[in-house]
Amino acid sequence: MYKCFSCQQELDMKDVEKRIICTYCGSRIIVKKRPNVSKKVKAR
Repeated sequence: MYKCFSCQQELDMKDVEKRIICTYCGSRIIVKKRPNVSKKVKAR
C-alpha cells in the first residue's frame, strides 16, 4: 500500500505501477505505508 503525501489517500500497487502519480490529486509525492508496530530494543 502507498499513500499520497498531499491528499492522504491510500493507493494500490497497480495504481502506482505505471506512473508515480496520485490518481486523486495528481501529486508526484508518494510514500510507502509502514506498520504501526514499534520495536523495543535493549540499551547496552
